[in-house]
Amino acid sequence: MAESKKTDKTAKKSQKKSAEKSQADEVKVEPIRKQTTVAKAGKRSTKAVKESEEKAIKEERKKAPVKAARDEKPKVEQKPPRRREERAGKKYREAANQIDKSKSYNLAEAVDLATKTSTAKFDATIEMHINLAVDPKQADQNVRDTVVMPHGTGKSAKIAVFAESDDIEKAKKAGADIVGSDEILSALDKEKIDFDILISTPALMSKLGKYAKLLGPRGMMPNPKSGTVTSNISQAVKEAKAGRVEYRVDQSGIIHLGIGKASFGPQKLLENAQTVVSSLRSSKPASIKGTYIKSAYVTSTMGPSIKTEL
Repeated sequence: MAESKKTDKTAKKSQKKSAEKSQADEVKVEPIRKQTTVAKAGKRSTKAVKESEEKAIKEERKKAPVKAARDEKPKVEQKPPRRREERAGKKYREAANQIDKSKSYNLAEAVDLATKTSTAKFDATIEMHINLAVDPKQADQNVRDTVVMPHGTGKSAKIAVFAESDDIEKAKKAGADIVGSDEILSALDKEKIDFDILISTPALMSKLGKYAKLLGPRGMMPNPKSGTVTSNISQAVKEAKAGRVEYRVDQSGIIHLGIGKASFGPQKLLENAQTVVSSLRSSKPASIKGTYIKSAYVTSTMGPSIKTEL
């Protein structure tokens, strides 16, 4: 009995100690839980509210001065762009005053006026710019042709003839500057182009195929339409020397062409211009009905344009 009483007392003491220990642990943990408490779901803490208020104040400060500056800044009226006559030099303005912009001149008057209003110190080129009622994207309306000027263009062209055997002698007699095949091929291999016009015989065109990327963008690739691929080499060389010019519409349907130099005089320039116009009319596509030539202008290099009736 005595032993059972002792065991009961020891058990009670151990239970008492464990209870006191658990109470002490609860006391220590409680303040830590109080420090780590967070805001309940759906509510914002005071710190988050304070940060949002400060952010809103900063945003208002940023917007306020910009808005005030925009309100205070006066609106500047944009002036319309000035005409070329107003922006150009004294000589150009004096030449432009000789032309009546509201009038359409005939071809003879336009050519004569273009030579008089040439302001360049060098021998200027007289140009024609003709707007056609065609769509260049359509294959049958892509106007392209060659014309031989009766009085030349005033430019000396260096002509190369890609030929062999008997054609070499014919080309030399006609006045070609470079004649042969191996010499021209070796120069093209080095991407050296020492000529303005290249004429070839049909039999040798296959050898020039690999140089299409070099010659094509420069407009020097021989083409039957331009008369640079032919069996009659001597005639092709003579026409090129005489002033044969190739014209073609650009993406806007406009033809740009030089008809000679200002030193030619009005009569020679008029004959060249009439040759161009007759060639242009003969090249009219069959699909075009009604108006073919929409407008035309004659001008000199660096000179004012003259509206022309064709």
